[in-house]
Amino acid sequence: MSLKPKKQGGGFLEQLQDNSVPIMFILICAICIPISGFSPGYLVNEIMTRLGRNAFLILCLIFPIMAGMGLNFAMTLGAMAAEIALIFTADWQVWGIPGIILAMILSIPISILLGAFCGQILNRARGREMITSYMIAFFMDGLYQLLVLFMMGPVIPILHFSLRLPRGYGIRNTVSLLHMRQSLDNLGAIHIGGVKIPVLTLAVIAVFCLFIVWFRKTKLGQDMRAVGQNIDVARDAGIKVERTRIIAIVMSTVFAGLGMVIYLQNMGNISTYSSHKQIGMFCIAALLVGGASVDRASIGNVFLGVILFHTMFIVAPATGAKITGDSMIGEYFRVFASYGVITIALVMYETKKRMAKGKIGQRLQLAQGKEERQ
Repeated sequence: MSLKPKKQGGGFLEQLQDNSVPIMFILICAICIPISGFSPGYLVNEIMTRLGRNAFLILCLIFPIMAGMGLNFAMTLGAMAAEIALIFTADWQVWGIPGIILAMILSIPISILLGAFCGQILNRARGREMITSYMIAFFMDGLYQLLVLFMMGPVIPILHFSLRLPRGYGIRNTVSLLHMRQSLDNLGAIHIGGVKIPVLTLAVIAVFCLFIVWFRKTKLGQDMRAVGQNIDVARDAGIKVERTRIIAIVMSTVFAGLGMVIYLQNMGNISTYSSHKQIGMFCIAALLVGGASVDRASIGNVFLGVILFHTMFIVAPATGAKITGDSMIGEYFRVFASYGVITIALVMYETKKRMAKGKIGQRLQLAQGKEERQ
């Protein structure tokens, strides 16, 4: 007899509960867009820019979710690897598409090392992966600050004085990527009705989506899904659980590094000491806004999340300024929404998990009662 709770037929209330976060953000955007006063052309252009800038980064979160490790707050390790790679690229004065490719290549070995380190720790913190990955991100940020603030110059050669602090070592607060700015986005870009469509960037994202679809069907992808569903059953089936989980984190970190290169080439500069700090939080918030959860995420969730979350980001300050006369109200609201949606998603996940356990317990008691009566 199966003790798993039977799924209900997917009634309206259940669908409403499962999609409550996307529905909430659709309502917020529907209210804020008319008040903000932005033209449809401007909004579409901004959303298209942010879609190309952020989608690759958010897609990298799917691999740990597949492996049952939840939301990978340690994706910032990949972002740090990308920043280090771009600092070297800027120092060597390699710009344009060659500079982007070089930065991606340099970020990969750094991301692999950081991802393997993170995966080893998360294997020791099974069941607490999300909070552990959050703490790992803080810990590695300290090492990153040490590297770029004190070691770059005296230990790691930095040739160009324009990158160094006036004291002679350490990297300046901002590293210019002006000669690389939007090189990927502008190559093959087309303009339709005043909207710039970064064709090559979207093609790279599309290739990554196809890779994810293909990867899910591979032996390793099936192993990750099995580990995510039930570790004990996966281990009994001969799957190397710890190794599979480490691979999931390494893949997430490597692709986060590649995505951060795409993100920063679009921005045109690196905020050396802070670019990576909020990237994980905003990517996770966008994924959850798209309807994903701690144990389930799809490519569709990524794109819906980017559109809804960043539409709110665009219109919230202007809406706050129109209603209250102070645009900072909108700024506070979107920061509040970023953290709030993560909190709501985690509370909903924990509530569902406890309800599922309660139903299993009830079914177990009923089964035991029947056996005793017989």
